[in-house]
Amino acid sequence: MSYDPYGGPHPHRQQNHGYYPQHEEYREGYSAEYGHRHDGAETVANIIRVVVGLIVTIFVLHILFVVFHANHGNEFVSFVYMLAKTFVLGLGDVFTPNDAVLGVVLNYGLAALVYAVLGQLIIKLLRRG
Repeated sequence: MSYDPYGGPHPHRQQNHGYYPQHEEYREGYSAEYGHRHDGAETVANIIRVVVGLIVTIFVLHILFVVFHANHGNEFVSFVYMLAKTFVLGLGDVFTPNDAVLGVVLNYGLAALVYAVLGQLIIKLLRRG
């Protein structure tokens, strides 16, 4: 059998296109391409990913607004500040340096990191189960 570079059969490749029942990773409810579930757990994992991403974005925006001295009278800046204070959940005063800006960077940066890590762990657990 010769190899045809224009689409003919390859001498070392099995010619079973489409459904691969012989592979163990193909199971009902799972994606053979990505190796994760197609049920409600995948939907919940996607929702968690979006929510965690939004919360981390809020923390990053808050840090940037503090570092660059954004106008506190601006409604968007105030809204981001209010959301960041809501989601920080006790991590807002872990570090208490003399410089207030450094404190915001450290504390809200830590909160963003904690949310990102915990979110990824939860997503991995949901996909594994």
